[in-house]
Amino acid sequence: MTAKEIRQAFLDFFAAKGHTIVPSAPIVVKNDPTLMFTNAGMNQFKDIFLGEAPAKYPRVADTQRCLRVSGKHNDLEEVGIDTYHHTMFEMLGNWSFGDYFKKEAIDWSWELLTEVYKLPKDRLYVTYFEGDAKEGLEKDTETLNLWKQYVAEDHILPGNKKDNFWEMGETGPCGPCSEIHFDSRPDNERAEVSGATLVNADHDQVIEIWNNVFMQFNRVKDGSLHPLPAKHVDTGMGFERLVRVLQGKTSNYDTDVFQEMIQFIAQKSGKTYNSKALPPGEGLGGASSDWNDAVAMRVMADHIRAISFAIADGQLPASNKAGYVIRRILRRAVRYSYQTLGFKEPFFNQLVPLLAEQFKGVFDELYTQKDFVQKVIREEEISFLRTLQRGIDLFETEIEILKKNTDFLASPENTEDWSEKTKDGIEKYYTTIDGNFAFELYDTFGFPIDLTELMARERGFKVNMEVFNKALQEQKTRSRAATAIDTGDWTVLQDDDSVEFTGYDETESVAHIIKYRKVSAKGKEQYQLVLDKTPFYAESGGQVGDTGELVFPNGEVIHVTDTKKENGLIVHFTDKLPSNPADALTAIVDAARRNNIEGNHSATHLLHAAMKQVLGTHVNQKGSLVNGEYLRFDFSHFSKVTDEEIAQIEAIVNQKVRENIPLKEERSVLYAEAISSGVTALFGEKYGEYVRVITFDDDFSKELCGGTHVKATGQIGYFKIVAESAVAAGVRRIEAITGVAAQEFINQQNQLVHTLKELLKNPKDIAKSVETLLEENNRLKKEIEKSVLEKSAGMKTELAAKAEQINGINFIAQRVALPNADAVKNLAYQVKDLVDNLFMVLATEIDGKPGLTVMVSDNLVKEKGLNAGNIVRELAKEIQGGGGGQPFFATAGGKDASGLDKALEKARGFVA
Repeated sequence: MTAKEIRQAFLDFFAAKGHTIVPSAPIVVKNDPTLMFTNAGMNQFKDIFLGEAPAKYPRVADTQRCLRVSGKHNDLEEVGIDTYHHTMFEMLGNWSFGDYFKKEAIDWSWELLTEVYKLPKDRLYVTYFEGDAKEGLEKDTETLNLWKQYVAEDHILPGNKKDNFWEMGETGPCGPCSEIHFDSRPDNERAEVSGATLVNADHDQVIEIWNNVFMQFNRVKDGSLHPLPAKHVDTGMGFERLVRVLQGKTSNYDTDVFQEMIQFIAQKSGKTYNSKALPPGEGLGGASSDWNDAVAMRVMADHIRAISFAIADGQLPASNKAGYVIRRILRRAVRYSYQTLGFKEPFFNQLVPLLAEQFKGVFDELYTQKDFVQKVIREEEISFLRTLQRGIDLFETEIEILKKNTDFLASPENTEDWSEKTKDGIEKYYTTIDGNFAFELYDTFGFPIDLTELMARERGFKVNMEVFNKALQEQKTRSRAATAIDTGDWTVLQDDDSVEFTGYDETESVAHIIKYRKVSAKGKEQYQLVLDKTPFYAESGGQVGDTGELVFPNGEVIHVTDTKKENGLIVHFTDKLPSNPADALTAIVDAARRNNIEGNHSATHLLHAAMKQVLGTHVNQKGSLVNGEYLRFDFSHFSKVTDEEIAQIEAIVNQKVRENIPLKEERSVLYAEAISSGVTALFGEKYGEYVRVITFDDDFSKELCGGTHVKATGQIGYFKIVAESAVAAGVRRIEAITGVAAQEFINQQNQLVHTLKELLKNPKDIAKSVETLLEENNRLKKEIEKSVLEKSAGMKTELAAKAEQINGINFIAQRVALPNADAVKNLAYQVKDLVDNLFMVLATEIDGKPGLTVMVSDNLVKEKGLNAGNIVRELAKEIQGGGGGQPFFATAGGKDASGLDKALEKARGFVA
């Protein structure tokens, strides 16, 4: 069976068992603060398991894209090294929401594996939960007895809490689980060692393929377990592992899921993929180069999947949060491509068309956007290849300094009187790369630490990983402290969790609090309230959450500072609790703020439609922010939007505003019907069976949207684009304002023009007057620059005359008075040309800010191991600053000018 046939057989089997087949949720998670990425098949059903939303169907099945590269589920470093870990993988799953339970789940899993897929029964092992006395949990004898119908007892194994009790997180639904493992070892190995001893022992040929989770408890914050009102089944089968087993392979990478891409990489690199290659020192099967090449090809074939689907689902590579995770995966792949396979030009992106074709008809969102995804990855490659080269250059400079120091220390005149112990200590110090330097490469330049270690080994050096890890841990601790949130258990006032949103029709509703909890973050306490009925819109789809008030019968007013979604619930944030939470209340949205938000949101729809007209139909939304002050719209486009195009877009939008087009809102439209009607849907959004359609003129703007909007476009007032910029490769950003904000902007611009006219004595042609003024300014600047150069030319002779001979080095440490940093730099280079064996430190105070410049002759860098960059960092401590540069020239700035003289005196210590 091919991979496509295996996937379809799974879905067909459960459809025949009464399951509704649902689409995969996006790999990028929205409206769940606890997750960045979908890391398990159950994520999209989390609100059902939590009892916060009703199940639309009692039984469903799907194949879900999952990503595990962050948090406790982090397989990144194993990917490519072993045979079965992946960044992105498919999770085949069947689910029961309060319908069937253990018997059906076990019966059907055995039927599918042995009768449909026809796996040999004697190679299958199953597990059950053995119980846990500390938790007061009994052995899962029900599961044990159910398996006895099908499996020999020596293939039914007890499992501990770690392996056989599944938990969503520290709190929430949980329960015992039953895993199914497959032993793919040759018969002779199976005869020697029982597979039962290798289950859950990290053996690469005895692997888990399916897990049946029986959710029957809820863990609360104090750690105690309470029975759930309804029991659920949550199963997950690793698709790539299943394909490997059914295709008789010993590695996931040898299946048709990966082989087309691996062979493409091999062909383009001119290397051969040796699937049997072993790591050096682990016996026959391939040379070290074979192993390294195979790992690199597997990494690339795996990583392109995670990156491509994340981008297609709306997550661009970035420098923080989820975007940083994607960038890190991408850079790991490019590093292997560059360092191991020899691709010095962007190549990784060429895998996207192959991947898109492979998943056509399964996950079409990638195929639809393949050109955009490839462009983004290519631009990221180009950027990182520059970073790689810069990092390598910095690394080589550091190595050269260490080598010079080692050679200097090892020379006979320096080692005659040393004891062996002293020699060993000094040589060890000078053959170890500073962990702080390695961390700087990693943190500042995005240079992977494993690459730094690899290059160090190749040169006979090693990295001080203890220092590196300490710096990394300190960074993580700071990050965790900044984002730490302590969330209490819900205090439930009403058992019914159904919430009615009334915000499309009103801004005030009479309601009751269903439940509330306390949340602590950054030393501040807040409360989260859930109401049975609310007009407050929860942040979603780029639209910010509403603010407003909860007014109680006794006159008490609780201010709502924000509204967000969490697992389908609308959560209201407040700074305090009402004195009587059980009282009825009136929920009142800040109507003025809501009106401004609605104007900006509707304008975003008009903008999107206008851009498709002006720029082309390739334009698609890649992100948005809609608040009461402005709108921000990110879109796919590969060049700057010109002033003429911006003017055209503005004109179209404002024409639609003046037409005062009434809002046409359709709720509960079947998704398939909406799509067939030509509506615009956004990639990366999770749409249900029924959707809401927002239309402003059937021939102009028709989008799926859950946000709030104006009743007619005339309410927008006026639309004005105020900025256009690049966000990432192939993604541009427009910022715009509407209504009162647009009017104020125009008034400010008029006032600015009026002020300029007065300053320029009311010329007839203001542009010409400004041009004349700039020309005059440039002329005067050149005269000043000429004067400064003449001054510094005289200063170089004075400085050269002050050189002091110390140990064969011409030492200069002086204050200089120059107007800017460029003048100081020019002076330093002039003195360097004039004085041999120069070690010079110049102190400056420019506009009240202290600065230091260090210049070292090239021969002193090589012969004495002097490094201007290291020296200036040390001297800068005296002025409460920092800096850096090259070994022969470096600069630093600071805050305390009173330390300049001390820094100059301290400089003498480097040569004395």
